[in-house]
Amino acid sequence: MATRTVKIPNEVLFLTEDPDLLKRQLQGEKIRHDPARPLINNISTDELTPGWVCYWYDETLGHYCLVGLRGGVVQKDALFNRRPAVVVSGLSKGCGSSRETAPYSELVAGVKLVVAKTIEKIYGQNCQNIGLLTSTDFSLLERIERDEEIPMSEFTRGLDPISAGIVENGGLFAYNRRRLAGEVSPPAVTTAARPMTVAEKVIARNAIVDAKAGKLGVTAVQPGDALFCKADLRFTHEYVTPMAEALFTANFGKEGKVRDVSSVVAFRDHLTFLGQVMTQKQKDMGLLKLADDLAVVQSAFTQKQGIRLYGEVKGADGKVTGSEAICHNGVLEDLALPGQLVIGSDSHTCTAGAIGCFAFGVGATDMANAWFTGDIRVTVPRTVRYNLVGEPSKDICAKDIILNIMAQDYIKSGKAIGQVLEFGGPAVARLNLDERATLTNMAVEAGATTGIVEADETTVRYLVDGRGLKADDVRKMLVHADKGAAYAAEFTIDLAKIRPVVALPGDPRNGVELPELQEKKGRVKVDIAYGGSCTGGKKTDMDMYASVLAEGLKRGMKVRDDVAMYIQFGSQKIKQYAVQQGYLEVFARSGARVIEPSCGACIKAGPGVSFKETEVTVSAINRNFPGRSGPGDVYLASPFVVAASALAGHITSPEELFKA
Repeated sequence: MATRTVKIPNEVLFLTEDPDLLKRQLQGEKIRHDPARPLINNISTDELTPGWVCYWYDETLGHYCLVGLRGGVVQKDALFNRRPAVVVSGLSKGCGSSRETAPYSELVAGVKLVVAKTIEKIYGQNCQNIGLLTSTDFSLLERIERDEEIPMSEFTRGLDPISAGIVENGGLFAYNRRRLAGEVSPPAVTTAARPMTVAEKVIARNAIVDAKAGKLGVTAVQPGDALFCKADLRFTHEYVTPMAEALFTANFGKEGKVRDVSSVVAFRDHLTFLGQVMTQKQKDMGLLKLADDLAVVQSAFTQKQGIRLYGEVKGADGKVTGSEAICHNGVLEDLALPGQLVIGSDSHTCTAGAIGCFAFGVGATDMANAWFTGDIRVTVPRTVRYNLVGEPSKDICAKDIILNIMAQDYIKSGKAIGQVLEFGGPAVARLNLDERATLTNMAVEAGATTGIVEADETTVRYLVDGRGLKADDVRKMLVHADKGAAYAAEFTIDLAKIRPVVALPGDPRNGVELPELQEKKGRVKVDIAYGGSCTGGKKTDMDMYASVLAEGLKRGMKVRDDVAMYIQFGSQKIKQYAVQQGYLEVFARSGARVIEPSCGACIKAGPGVSFKETEVTVSAINRNFPGRSGPGDVYLASPFVVAASALAGHITSPEELFKA
């Protein structure tokens, strides 16, 4: 049988660090590959399709591909008119959000192949799902220049059998149609019994052995094994549900039914307050109506399918005051259980790893398929173990820990891409669930598939107190790593040595300790201090904001007049907690503005965003990619630092602020 080949036109766009050269290429100039030419690293999905572009979920996306790229070099229709067949960039292509709109915009702008030094896990999987080829082999560029036919094996080399099959079939829907028809099937997992990590145990437990008979579970799995697993929980939000629904209907018909609907939920949580920050120009473009229509489509779909929808909350006057919960907070509070496999249409689905779930984000195509089949494809990832030891100082929290870890070479160099970050050690045992959730939430910023913490008695108490579950029932769900489990790498982090960490603008991996920031930048004046999002809007985060602001009030300090401080709750339950603790009075007296639950400023969709390039934000959110929260610079920091900086007017810690 002849080897299948593809011929890719020699229309190559190099995303160079030189903006003038990039502009000339967009205008038609051709250049050849030069290994010495600097290419842009860390191009996020926010830059490929900024939040406002995602209000579309059809071929319109191609007209706006890369309009968020730093420097504003790429304008509307630039790629669509240029029609490059190949797009080339540096490290970490597709970091950030799991939005499938990003690679889809490239596909409909004519791109057939993405070449980058490293490719992020979710983005790469989304490319496979829609038939967009990817490679980290730059030698392909020379072969394309020579007008060679390229064997498909070049794009499947190193892939597991399922991923290779998806690439060869042109996408996930085509592959799954053949799988459901019995024409193709993944190879059986035959791994012999071996010591396993937490994630490996969950995967092995959920492995589908016989879909028709409902048989689950294999003896063991090991990194590289490819299989389909039953998804215990599947969730989407309004940003993605409509695109997934359109794909679901197109491929399974208008009468297609979501399987096991009791394990499917949806959230209206991302765009609740968009109208408060959208510019008049954007409203005149019809973008607010497009965004509002996403919620309408989601509501109709969930009602038709009988899916539980965490929706909006309205006041006595009938006006929307906020959302029930940000999806990740709601999943932890109400839905996920230890040992489950959880998928969501958001990269921060990994938050649920805080209670011992194997939880990861997927794109719209994966979700549409999972609605129909009830399963999800998994390639067993390698796991990195972080042993946390030592007693941190009182102004150090989980945000400092994870920013410190992400600034280390293993993650900055891309070694963690697609892996699992497993957190353990005596110091983890002392962290509550909210702090564990900060660690797992930000694992995706490391390029990891997910983060996970072994469930323990802290997990048991959380579920007993929060949901009224029986302790013995919860203990039966707990999954522990086996002694002798194999790890890709192991690191010991001494929390006693960690100082407050701040991530410089542009990437969450740009973490430096506060003294180094001050040495490099001097006193960094802030205009906005934002405390909220799934990462920084939990109960424990409220404790931190309140402790600093309350101490400030004792010393006669309030939020400076030239600083706007926002504190936003992750859910209605978190808001109620803050009310019960008396925090709302502390926030009000300090001059902080309180915002109802929603994703908000984290995705440039609510109060707390910047409007000018000159504005500087210190924020407790999870990512600070260019344009993510507005045009201004965003420094990531802990809730302690955010609150202290609001009082001081510049980035500082409570220890520095109150040392006098």
